[in-house]
Formats: sequence, structure tokens, C-alpha cells
Amino acid sequence: MQVAIVRNIEAKGVINRFGQPCPQPPQPWPDGGAITERVMAALQEGGHETLLCEGNKELLSTLERFMPPDPQDPPSGFVFNLAEGIQGEYRFIHVPAMLEMAGVPYTGSSPLGHGFSYDKVISKMLMRSCGVPTAKFRVMRRGTETTGDLRFPLVVKPRYEDNSFGLQIVHEPARLREAVVAIVTQYGQDALVEEYIEGREVCVALLGNEELEVFPLVEIDLGETGFVSWEAKYLPALARPQICPAQIVSSLATLLQDISVATFRACECRDYARIDLRIDRSGQPFVLEINSMPGLRMRSVYITAAITAGHSYSSLVNRILDVAYTRYFGKGVP
Repeated sequence: MQVAIVRNIEAKGVINRFGQPCPQPPQPWPDGGAITERVMAALQEGGHETLLCEGNKELLSTLERFMPPDPQDPPSGFVFNLAEGIQGEYRFIHVPAMLEMAGVPYTGSSPLGHGFSYDKVISKMLMRSCGVPTAKFRVMRRGTETTGDLRFPLVVKPRYEDNSFGLQIVHEPARLREAVVAIVTQYGQDALVEEYIEGREVCVALLGNEELEVFPLVEIDLGETGFVSWEAKYLPALARPQICPAQIVSSLATLLQDISVATFRACECRDYARIDLRIDRSGQPFVLEINSMPGLRMRSVYITAAITAGHSYSSLVNRILDVAYTRYFGKGVP
């Protein structure tokens, strides 16, 4: 089968440079294009013809040449979507929306699922609506708004970003305004202000749709910082140790799995996702956030969990494709 891997490595291929740009990390991305190269190699190992594409305004014409339409049969090709967008609001939904319009099947969540997950405020509201525990929060734009019943320390982060961009921990009211203004100024969006949950951080990786496979839980050793910064996620010298499977009593592990599945369902995710949680000092779990397109770097939490579950990198990538194909066509990849 023809499989196009769609990514956003370049910030070109747009009509205008307009709107909030994709944030830049404090240092260049250490993996560069290595992730897409590994995914492409895995799909080729699975017997597929592959093509790397940029998720920009040329995407649809490129796909039309690579996988010509056949009105008598299902689409001749598939997209393995790794695109996070170039600029503007809700960037994660841009490529899925283009593919929906053009009638091209793809892996991962729909525009709705990415939108729910990408917006931390909406996702927390959805979690609460189905009984999933998450930290108390407020949305701020000035930093002078009332904190209500929030207890310090507080976590301040952009409403829509990931990768720990802009994340700060504030221990006193005098620093709150400064932290909120920094978010609004740098990222052009509201700040999410929530209670800091002191305790253990555990990630739950999910794969599937109707039936969800829950991979072994991964605990992140937070060290003395109490959170995982961008540098700790992406720079090997500062990487935090991952414990997999996490050493958690079975009753609590089951609860974490159930909460994660409920979060996946509430946020309308598809195919695969990762849920990050904290377990406080009393053993109460709280969902921090859901990632509807978890990273597929070799050192990523999702890959760690999948390998512990018995997958190789190649088998996981091809399994994600098979899960998505089955969702569309009711059968596995031919």
C-alpha cells in the first residue's frame, strides 16, 4: 500500500507568514527529521511504498500524484500523520482537516480529537464531566485575576502548547502576574493556572479504538525539580530516568488504566494516545493532560511502554497503521 508520512519540518509552503507561529524550543530539536526517517523505514519493512511529505499548502496535490483516486475502490493510499502544523490556532488540526476534506484516510485523531486534547482547558472540562480527577485550575490573561480556592504552588503554562513550553512553577502570589504575562506575551494565548500536584508522575500509553490496549505504565523520575522540562525531555544528558513497568500496586495500576481510557474516550481520541498523571502523597491520581499525538522518538515514553509490551519499533508503527486502517475499512491492512 502507498503510505505518505506527513510531517512539519519546514515553516515554508504557506501563502503568508501570519498568525501565531509554531513555538521554537530553547535549543534546536535534537532528533531533527530522524523520527520520520525511522517511521518511513518501519513502514517499508512492513512492505509499503512510502513518501515523505510536508504538511503545507502543496500537500493535497502531492498526495493526489502519489495515490491517484479510483472511484471504484477504497482510497489507494493512506497517510501516517506526524504533522503538528506551521502557524495559527489549533495547529494540530490543520493537516487532519485537509485530509478529511480531500477524502484521504490517515492515522491518529480527527480534528475534533486533536482540538479537544490540544486545548488544555477544554480537555480538563471534558475529564471532569465524566468523573476523571484533574487539578483545580483557572484561566488567566493578566495574572491579577482571583485565584479563588487554588492553593500555591501553582503551575503556569500556555493553554495550547505541549513539550513543557513556557511551563513555570509559582510559589507565591507576587510571582503569578509575571508568569502569566510571560505566557501571554511569548505565546499569544491564555495561561492555564492549576494547582501543582506533588508526587509521582506516571504515563499511560494506549493503542486502539473499540478495544484499547494499555501498555505497561511508565514512571518518570522527577528528581529534585518536581517536573519534566523541555531539556529533560529532549536532551540526552538531562533526560530523566524512566521506570517501566512502574512499581505500582495492582489496584492503583488498574485505576490509572481506567482513568486513562476514560480520558481517551472523553477527548474523542483515536488510534493511539498518551495520558500523563500525577499520584499525590495520599495515593490519589490526577490527570495532568492527554497527548493525542505522542512522540515516537526512540527515547519517548510511548516507545518505552510499547517495547516493554513486546513491540519492536517497526511492529509498533505498522500496528498503528493497521489500527487506523481497521477503523476506516473494518479489516486490517491488506
